[in-house]
Amino acid sequence: MFFQNVYDQNLAQASYFLGCKDKKQAIVIDPQRDISYYLEIAKQQNLTITHVVETHIHADFLAGTPELAAETGAQIYLSAEGGTRWQYEYSHNGLRQGDFIKVGNLSLEVMHTPGHTPESISLLLRDHPASDEPVMIFTGDFVFVGDVGRPDLLEEAAGIQNSKHQSARKLFESLKKFTALPDFVQVWPGHGAGSACGKALGGVPSSTVGYEKLRNWALQYGDDVEGFTNELLAGQPEVPTYFSRMKIWNKQNRPLYAAPNELHQYTIEQLEGRTDIVLLDSRDKTEYAAGHIGNSINIQNKKSMVNWAGWMLDYSKQIVVIAPVEQQQEIVRKLSLIGMDNVVGFVSDISGASLIRTELVDDVKVANLKDEPDVVLMDVRNASEYHRSHIPGAEHFFVGHLPKMERLRTIADKTFIIQCQSGDRASIAYSYLESIGFKNLKLYMGSFVDWESKGRTVTN
Repeated sequence: MFFQNVYDQNLAQASYFLGCKDKKQAIVIDPQRDISYYLEIAKQQNLTITHVVETHIHADFLAGTPELAAETGAQIYLSAEGGTRWQYEYSHNGLRQGDFIKVGNLSLEVMHTPGHTPESISLLLRDHPASDEPVMIFTGDFVFVGDVGRPDLLEEAAGIQNSKHQSARKLFESLKKFTALPDFVQVWPGHGAGSACGKALGGVPSSTVGYEKLRNWALQYGDDVEGFTNELLAGQPEVPTYFSRMKIWNKQNRPLYAAPNELHQYTIEQLEGRTDIVLLDSRDKTEYAAGHIGNSINIQNKKSMVNWAGWMLDYSKQIVVIAPVEQQQEIVRKLSLIGMDNVVGFVSDISGASLIRTELVDDVKVANLKDEPDVVLMDVRNASEYHRSHIPGAEHFFVGHLPKMERLRTIADKTFIIQCQSGDRASIAYSYLESIGFKNLKLYMGSFVDWESKGRTVTN
């Protein structure tokens, strides 16, 4: 048997490549949209990708299942569980509890594991030449290392009201199937630390059933379904707005992705007066602060870029990105992972343009200004971070909610000091507010980390 974990840091997402070396067949589990990884693995290992399967309808990225099947001729296998509302709308082989996918001398047994989503399945692997005992389980977003999948996405991303408690109880029941497995079975989940699909995901890529039974908080509740439900629903991270779009697109028969052959290069002069585009400045926040183009939004080219682009950028508008030439292909790839294919070009040189400097403040300035009646100290971190500890007098405005936060308009004439944990999210918020016309903005670049390091008072 050949096995490889393909992990994408930008999504904190794991897909898996399994092959039978004897029969030269392979299957890919939960492929991302950039299928080049899987094609290269197949080539290196002299395997043919004959099967592709998903554990559930993904919300946090656009799956590459249609692209991979079109390129390789592989058969598509998708869940047929969960009811009519949760069925895929393009051609595939349906999977139900107890079904098997055979890939050469390997087999994958389907376990219906609802809770995170109604149609969720896990895949129990057997390598028959070695043993008929199961050796691995691919859990998707059902069980993570140290955590389980959140059950509230149906409400938050799919608009199914009052469903999260029922989903939590289904997840509780699904966990009984998991704990009944042999302790030696390896657990390979769909996400790691940094994903919004859970709240306490571990930083290691895999585990075992036995270890999770000992250490996973969700498996310590015995028959106490209410205690489990209350803990599961408490403190989940904010759901990115683009999740609802991914849920829809991953079900549908959508156009296949085609990477652009050429990246159009713009000058700043060519973009002057354009109101039909979003100007994304992907430079480091310190470079942005030193001088940037008006109306640009600063989302740095880091591993979190995909997440914040999904939160802050408009899918209906064309995007032009400010980035050096050597980073441009990488940025196109990153944005394509969430179906953001509306990048029409790049600006690689802004020297000579009329630039705006960000107004920066330090802890002394913040302390002197924050309690003034016409000043709002804006904490743009997650709600859980804010409630754990914050600067006295700070008001909570989560950065991802700013595009839909109507109350901002009622206080637009005030002065805003914007801070987060260490400055990245504050720069996003500052640039977004500036791009929609807010004038009285100040950025506390050091943010909460700097405030605490100076020994200043915090509160919860």
